[in-house]
Amino acid sequence: MIPFSVLDLCPIVEGGTAADAFRNSLDLAQHAEHLGYKRFWLAEHHNMPGIASAATSVVIAHVAGGTKTIRVGSGGVMLPNHTPLVIAEQFGTLASLFPNRIDLGLGRAPGTDMIAARALRRDTLNTSDRFPQDVVELQEFFRPALPNQPLRAVPGAGLGVPIWILGSSLFGAQLAAELGLPYAFASHFAPHDLIPAFHIYKRDFKPSEQLQQPYAMACVHVYAADTDEEARRLFTSMQQAFINLRRGTPGQLRPPIDDINSYCNPLEKAMIDETLKYAFVGSPQAVRPQIEKFLREIQPDELMITANVYDHAARLHSFALSAEISKSISG
Repeated sequence: MIPFSVLDLCPIVEGGTAADAFRNSLDLAQHAEHLGYKRFWLAEHHNMPGIASAATSVVIAHVAGGTKTIRVGSGGVMLPNHTPLVIAEQFGTLASLFPNRIDLGLGRAPGTDMIAARALRRDTLNTSDRFPQDVVELQEFFRPALPNQPLRAVPGAGLGVPIWILGSSLFGAQLAAELGLPYAFASHFAPHDLIPAFHIYKRDFKPSEQLQQPYAMACVHVYAADTDEEARRLFTSMQQAFINLRRGTPGQLRPPIDDINSYCNPLEKAMIDETLKYAFVGSPQAVRPQIEKFLREIQPDELMITANVYDHAARLHSFALSAEISKSISG
């Protein structure tokens, strides 16, 4: 039985506000909990007009406080933007407030453009290079404090918050294998390295205190609706977002359109088709075999799905249909 989970980018739709996005994210999380999803993760992005989850740990608290059983976490926190101590304190606080429900997924990308990266980090020259050392330092903050230890995370020490390594290249796979940590691959926007990354991770995995066997999760887009035509139309909001991002004009999530080819040129369309290779779009009858094929070929231990849909009710319906697909596959 393959667990299904949710990645939420906390989208701000055109004409909406961040407050609307936070309300919708909590509502989606509550529905995901009721539908049987395992996790609900939020991602750190900055200087993005269409993504509201910049203060990721704060939004996690908002979602965890409005749910009861679903695991809530980061997919992820971009660790080079922060010191390990600050993240240990933030997630130690979350783990104290919501015991056994918090995940800490870590990435090494800035989650933004270079202007915002400089504003966040000040020194951008070596932060990514320090990522492995920062992960190890963070792990140490979550271990029980030693007598007379001069520096500790309060709260955080002794809480053993589960750490995940996130990746969109082979680097994260190598690091997760070396440290014996669970691994989540961003195949929803970086599909090409998925198979080699999983191979490296599973081949080179070293057991650790946290994890004895490799555990790999893949993230994909799923846009489900009652008809193929409606699902394809819902998907155009995400396609427009990727096109605008590549044009250097990111904005709020736009309403769907009838024909994506009228919005972009053939080169742009080919680009987004490649980027969104693992986007499963259609009615449940169309989407289920696509997901089954992906699971057979990739063999993840868990599948995380994401869907940025302009209309909130349609988004809830898409995730409800995906949950039905999950149960039919598991059955």
